[in-house]
Amino acid sequence: MAFQVTIPVRCDDIDANGHVRGPAYLAYADHARWSCVQAAGIDLAELAARRIGPVNLETTVRFHHELVPGGEVTVSCSFHWGTGKTSRVTQEFHVPDGTLVASVTSVSGLLDLDRRRLVSDPAAHWRELAARPDLLGLA
Repeated sequence: MAFQVTIPVRCDDIDANGHVRGPAYLAYADHARWSCVQAAGIDLAELAARRIGPVNLETTVRFHHELVPGGEVTVSCSFHWGTGKTSRVTQEFHVPDGTLVASVTSVSGLLDLDRRRLVSDPAAHWRELAARPDLLGLA
């Protein structure tokens, strides 16, 4: 089962048409990914001490149904690992009745903050730092 977090739809997330604006979906997706990383036991200070940091290289948002104010949205987070320097994160946004309102797919990596290059085998770094690597798809 994917990690999930429920987020209230705020009034300032609404555009002139009365539905959630595009950048708010990106903020919800970022919040869910960081919540997942923290729930996995990753210490952000430890990442900084190791001079590595997560970076998003590509993000795609697909809108399926309108998300309107006054409710909440549950955002899932599933990590998918390959053999290269990047991983893929898929996220689904559901309202309480189960309707899929959006999906976000991201390609991410871990940046060596000194060399300004992606690290090899980011999964190994996350696995080493995580108390709950299963939440990051690393079980």
